[in-house]
Amino acid sequence: MDKVFPSVDKAVADIPDGASIAIAGFFTAGTPIPLIKALARQGAKNLTIICMQMGPGNEDINQLIANKQIKKAICNYPFYRSASRGTSSPAEQAVRAGEIEMEVYPMGTFSEKLRAAGAGIAAFYTPTGVGTVVERGKEKRKFGDREYLLELALKPDYAFVYAFQGDRMGNLNCHKTARNYNPEMAAAAKITIATVENLVEPGDIDGDMMHIPGIYVQRVVKVERPKYIPTID
Repeated sequence: MDKVFPSVDKAVADIPDGASIAIAGFFTAGTPIPLIKALARQGAKNLTIICMQMGPGNEDINQLIANKQIKKAICNYPFYRSASRGTSSPAEQAVRAGEIEMEVYPMGTFSEKLRAAGAGIAAFYTPTGVGTVVERGKEKRKFGDREYLLELALKPDYAFVYAFQGDRMGNLNCHKTARNYNPEMAAAAKITIATVENLVEPGDIDGDMMHIPGIYVQRVVKVERPKYIPTID
């Protein structure tokens, strides 16, 4: 099955208002920037964005904020470390103004919530966050001599992922650090849209290097390799 779309704009054209979208990437590594920009042009509103960071190192999301497209963010690195930088951050300003609701999770919990969704697991217990503000409103249970919190799986409607190489059937290969959340988000989402630097034919990717199987990917778009200097400043 050929899953290739002619452009990122065509690939995101049917995303409705109110959708939840997981956006992969660790700062600028493995971030599907072309899809974020296309979503900003498309204009869907009341979105729930699930991503590692909401501003630092991922400034393209700021356009979604400026467009008033985001109602909620679920992430684990929401703000700049500098208080002075935070005052000028669109994400922090929007949260403080009550325009965007934000849920923040420890990085491991965030990743496991996605992994659990991809594996068909409804919820799991973790000791992370016990005794902190993280436990507020959550079921707590004791196993052995240790307390655990119940965390629900996180299953987005869409996932935006990025790959170094991909074939027409959606099998993907990610490059080193750029793999980060891409496999978990692809497996968790109902519809995964992949941007790939190098589009190849089925069979061209070594099976041992297939980080995301095509069964998890519904749409593929060929994009050019981005040119930028990674930074969070």
